[in-house]
Amino acid sequence: MQPPLGDLDVDRFMARYWQRRPCLIRAALPGAQPPLSRAELFTLAGRDDVESRLVSAFDGRWRLVHGPFGARSLPARSRPGWTLLVQGVDGHHRAARHLLDRFRFIAECRLDDLMISWASEGGGVGPHVDSYDVFLLQVEGSRRWRLGPVRDAAMVPGLPLKILSRFEPTEQHDLAPGDMLYLPPGWGHDGVAIGGPCMTCSVGFRAPSRQELLRHLLADAADDPGGDDPRFTDAGSRATRRPGAIPGALSDTLTRWARDWRPRPTEIDRAIGCFLTEPKASVWFDAPTRPPTPARFDRAARSHGLCLDRRSRVAYRGRWFFINGEACAMPATGARWLRALADRRRLAPAMDARWLDDGDLVRLLRTWLGHGWLRFGSDDDA
Repeated sequence: MQPPLGDLDVDRFMARYWQRRPCLIRAALPGAQPPLSRAELFTLAGRDDVESRLVSAFDGRWRLVHGPFGARSLPARSRPGWTLLVQGVDGHHRAARHLLDRFRFIAECRLDDLMISWASEGGGVGPHVDSYDVFLLQVEGSRRWRLGPVRDAAMVPGLPLKILSRFEPTEQHDLAPGDMLYLPPGWGHDGVAIGGPCMTCSVGFRAPSRQELLRHLLADAADDPGGDDPRFTDAGSRATRRPGAIPGALSDTLTRWARDWRPRPTEIDRAIGCFLTEPKASVWFDAPTRPPTPARFDRAARSHGLCLDRRSRVAYRGRWFFINGEACAMPATGARWLRALADRRRLAPAMDARWLDDGDLVRLLRTWLGHGWLRFGSDDDA
């Protein structure tokens, strides 16, 4: 595989640019080609299990429409000023997943997805700012990017899009196929197709907020069937003459419960791992109609190996493993192979039966295969 950032060393990039300042990388991917054709992208936008948006600025009026889009619901390709954006293309197309894998020098639990936008001449989504890091790789045509720090975050009122009302760019770059622009969070940017239609791949990253984590942590704790779960009692209380008032004893007890609640470290670790690997609501998996028998699983694994479905999200911490929002712990031997699966996204054919000798691991992998989270072979076979 080619270096992910062209001639720019990834360690130097992380030290000098990551979450610090923009970085323009010429010829980051020499000879870059779109991971899928315009026709394939438009077909994806017509599916109800794919998130897509149409942004247009015809006659100076911004408009946003959410997909799916039928073949005749998109503007004419020759009409200037519109953009089609398709999210999560990596979950539906092998080459798109391979492109996303180039950026695994960042922890995969931080990777979000690969969005691809196709824009007619002059098409764009207006000057805006993101709360996450993004790599913008040009794969077809040319796009002009204007960017600058956001000193005034006010938005244009009354629009369906979050467009900066006082955007003051400090840089301008025209990107050709293979060029890439990195933007840290908080930098305003505005990209417009120039010289005809263009296609841009956007690699976005997850930037969890504290509220999102706490919401997940509290929901996870509320669903935990174990642990102490006291119930309020008010034996000996007197009849009230103010039924609309919250009794002091009830308020005091509930306040004490809220203040005294502390999740255990293992509960926090488990919640974080599940939170970071939870798939988006639009993601679903194709479970096999007939899960393989143990004997067939053994034969297929020896011959073809196993790989993660391209939509699966996996992470680990110590002997705890997290996949698609679920958690499990493994003994040291099995943990070794699960770490290899998470880091490489596959287990090679086990002709020497090393990982197939672990019964607990095999039972777990068979369960994941039954959920559609794994499959035989490699992603190149799809």
